[in-house]
Amino acid sequence: MENPPDQTESKEMMLPPRTRRPKGGLLTMPFIIANEGFEKVASYGLLQNMILYLMSDYGLGVVKGQTVLFMWVAATNFMPLVGAFLSDSYLGRFLTIAIASLSSFLGMVLLWLTAMLPQVKPSPCIASAGTNCSSPAATSSQLALLYSAFALISIGSGGIRPCSLAFGADQLDNKENPKNERVLESFFGWYYASSSVAVLIAFTVIVYIQDHLGWRIGFGIPAILMLLASIVFVFASPLYVKRNVTKSLFTGLAQAAVAAYVNRKLMLPGQSDSYGCYHHLKDSELKAPSDKLRFLNKACVIKNRDEDIGSDGLALNPWRLCTTDQVEELKALVKVIPVWSTGIMMSINVSQNSFQLLQANSMDRRLSNDSTFKIPAGSFGMFTIIALISWVVLYDRAILPLASKIRGRPVRINVKIRMGLGLFISFLAMAVSATVEHYRRRTAISQGLKDNATATVNISAMWLVPQYVLHGLAEALTGIGQTEFFYTEFPKSMSSIAAALFGLGMAVANILASVILNVVKSSSKKGGVSWIEDNINKGHYDYYYWVLAIMSFVNVIYYVACSWSYGPTVDQVRNDKVNGVGEEEQEEVVKIN
Repeated sequence: MENPPDQTESKEMMLPPRTRRPKGGLLTMPFIIANEGFEKVASYGLLQNMILYLMSDYGLGVVKGQTVLFMWVAATNFMPLVGAFLSDSYLGRFLTIAIASLSSFLGMVLLWLTAMLPQVKPSPCIASAGTNCSSPAATSSQLALLYSAFALISIGSGGIRPCSLAFGADQLDNKENPKNERVLESFFGWYYASSSVAVLIAFTVIVYIQDHLGWRIGFGIPAILMLLASIVFVFASPLYVKRNVTKSLFTGLAQAAVAAYVNRKLMLPGQSDSYGCYHHLKDSELKAPSDKLRFLNKACVIKNRDEDIGSDGLALNPWRLCTTDQVEELKALVKVIPVWSTGIMMSINVSQNSFQLLQANSMDRRLSNDSTFKIPAGSFGMFTIIALISWVVLYDRAILPLASKIRGRPVRINVKIRMGLGLFISFLAMAVSATVEHYRRRTAISQGLKDNATATVNISAMWLVPQYVLHGLAEALTGIGQTEFFYTEFPKSMSSIAAALFGLGMAVANILASVILNVVKSSSKKGGVSWIEDNINKGHYDYYYWVLAIMSFVNVIYYVACSWSYGPTVDQVRNDKVNGVGEEEQEEVVKIN
């Protein structure tokens, strides 16, 4: 007689988990990480060999082709700022990623069509005996189609890259979970690991396919991968936690800057009456702004409480009156800009991969004299990624534990020293690049190959590996160091800005790299030949690399000045306070003297 109640009870116990299953969690991770991974495989796989495609199929010279790529990479690194703004303010992260995935897919389909349809690019030229062949230049409509493909891919990257990491964290961030921080730390580790693996696949598998199976298949596979990424991500839509959109931090920073300018003629209150003259939120710990960059404090000065503040305690016009928190956030951003600018030169050096591709393409890429396998020219970038990953693992798992064991206390190298060391290594990378290119060019000329850019010089391409490794170490020290520096120096509310600054630096670097390239091309031209020529054996790429090396060395000096003027970091101040109260087990931090 008691069976029916038991059955009903068991049904009631079984139903809620099915109908009330909490959204998010580890179940959503494969969909989010796969979307980001496929996007990276597709976009990075297309970029590596693109200079060869532009030169061979579109007839673009090396300078114009590289300028196009510089602009494409700059747009790809700038668009995440737009994507983050739209995501935070209007669309939300899920919709932003979904639209961006579709945009990337459409861009890759357009690029694939340029390889499939002969009429959308210049016709190939077949030379008859005794005649010279010159391919017709690409028409405006043909270039428009190509640039549209690049633009759609950049828009896609701008939506996926700034949102995927934050969207994944949304699925796991549970304040009630006592192991919440450990879960997020594990997610960040797996996220960056999967991103690195994706880039390695792009630099090896996709590049190998393009070299051996042609552009049609080489461009088609990234398009298929992007389609899979879009389908996989949208398929899991019912499982995701989707946060509501909020006011964008970018808007708050803009409001603080505008308000400071509008109120520039105001007099700042004195120390005695400052407490009630600055606008702040009720739960804010900042009742008055700091004394640093005092001209920005005018943005939060209350002129007339009845006219400036509403009944809810908020400013009636946020573009004329801001809170103390907004002002301090803007100050934090302004303060780091000089240090941020020092990383631009390193990014300029890293962006020279197309020229390194031309070098590798002209050298012996066999692993040994007896080997028939050749490393694809576009795959040499994998040594940069391998060096970066190796340094991260060694630093975290070997160097720091060993140093701590020797010193008998926890040891950590200060972030400013790591950034400076990375910039110096970037200078060494360009010096090595110039030296190797000088040796390669001299060997090519001695072998009678000065006028033959397609011939293979009898010198191993493995000579290029040291410069790739040095670039990887520079990125590991300065790139990761800058991101850590921004995160620790900014308030927690500015985490999204910290993540976007490095990408913005890459965007600025590619624009400046284009300017430097064209200036060197025009200013070095003598007798119709410049340092940068389509025929790498005729030009003087080694001189161009020395120009970048000199600029990098000057940048190291500039960084030392910026680091000194910035003053102690948050971590240094914290450790100084610990030392002041006499605790013995504080972290030992190596400081710049």
